[in-house]
Amino acid sequence: MTATPARTEPQLPALLAGIRPRPRWRELVLLGIATLTLTVGGVSLGATLRARDAAGDGGGIPDAAFASYGASLLAIYVVALLLAHAVLVLSGRRSDQVLLPSVGLLGGISLLLMERLPQDLAGQFGGLAQTQLVWLIIALAVLTIVAVVVRSDAWLRLYKYTWAAAGIALLLLTFVFGRDVGGARLTLDLGPVSGQPSELLKVILVVFLAGYLSENRPLLVEQSTALGPIRLPPVPYLAPMAAMWAIALGIVVVQRDLGAALLFFAVFLLLLYITTARASFVAIGIVLFVLGSALMYRLFAHVQQRVDIWIDPFKDASGAGYQVVQALYAFARGGILGTGLGNGLPTVGGRLPIPEIHTDFPFAALGEELGLIGILAILGLYLVVIVRGLRIAASAADDFRALLAAGLSLVVGVQAFIIAAGNLKLIPLTGITLPFISYGGSSLLANALVVGMLLALSDRGVEAPPPPRRGRRLRALFDRGAA
Repeated sequence: MTATPARTEPQLPALLAGIRPRPRWRELVLLGIATLTLTVGGVSLGATLRARDAAGDGGGIPDAAFASYGASLLAIYVVALLLAHAVLVLSGRRSDQVLLPSVGLLGGISLLLMERLPQDLAGQFGGLAQTQLVWLIIALAVLTIVAVVVRSDAWLRLYKYTWAAAGIALLLLTFVFGRDVGGARLTLDLGPVSGQPSELLKVILVVFLAGYLSENRPLLVEQSTALGPIRLPPVPYLAPMAAMWAIALGIVVVQRDLGAALLFFAVFLLLLYITTARASFVAIGIVLFVLGSALMYRLFAHVQQRVDIWIDPFKDASGAGYQVVQALYAFARGGILGTGLGNGLPTVGGRLPIPEIHTDFPFAALGEELGLIGILAILGLYLVVIVRGLRIAASAADDFRALLAAGLSLVVGVQAFIIAAGNLKLIPLTGITLPFISYGGSSLLANALVVGMLLALSDRGVEAPPPPRRGRRLRALFDRGAA
């Protein structure tokens, strides 16, 4: 009798033997530039804080001792960035080398801003800056893990309806058990940790839309439903996607989270246009948006208040329009070159002119202290993220990955545009955050997940997409023949 050989499982050393570290020189050079930029900003901010403290004019700003403490926080953040780079090098992934330095510089600007502001504004792990540093490090860890570990997208494309249902359920939990913040029920408390589920829903929505649009792209492009002279998308194939979007939109409207509603609508419309390249769909969407906005203005008092403040904030400059007016004054004080880090935001009556400056108005704070040149540079960083994401989409192996990469990059870009335009009074103010800059853990983690997935999708050594199922092809051919 011969014994059958025992089945051996692959050992960890054997798995690690297949990993070959790959240098990422472009990323390293760009991280060096980002580090130099943040160092100059930190030195400038520290010198300003020491000078103001020596003059006895704190103005609600940390004292000179905190300037040295802030420098140590910035050094810890730079080390975390370099560790993330080292992990990507050791993993051997051939992914994009521009995304990490871009978002790393945005995160560093956020840390400098939080060091600049009064530390008692918020903070779960100490003061405002220390808490932001903790969330930034966790976000970098999430970004790196997703970029290294994710090698296949099958778990996303095969379970798109499951992810959509989970996202809707999370929002329903927020609506039932959430906590009102600023008149909107956005925050869900889980023990000592709280967050905004709408930040995670934007990622889930992109995954669902990418899966559904890629699966039905030929039918959406080639077929139409005629309504007189108007050519509408084929209703049987668009209805499930529109229903999921309408449910999510309805929930965030009921929750009074109008920023998320606008973000979801814009991403939905842009992905539909990218999929079909039909301008008529965009025109129909804009018309529906205008009609829906007029209806919400009639039905919801908080929408009417936001629009009225946008039209004329000076009508109640010391009341409802106070923050918008002070934001406009901040941009005016900044001018082209800015007042310099630490030299802006004078207190009015012993308080900051913009109470929610760390969450809703960071763009106004940066506009005052960095000026027009500074905010254009920040918008340029967001443009870099969008362009890199669209390049990843253009080189994707199939429609799902292309739409997923495009949607993820557009989420960051559209969100940045909405909050920047709201601060500049170009559109009514919404309650969403400025990606990688605003204070808050849920926003940082959600956007880190977005960038980590973009890095994973950009890897040239990632697994090939699964072949389309035969039944799906036969069903598409049958539907075409019936048409």
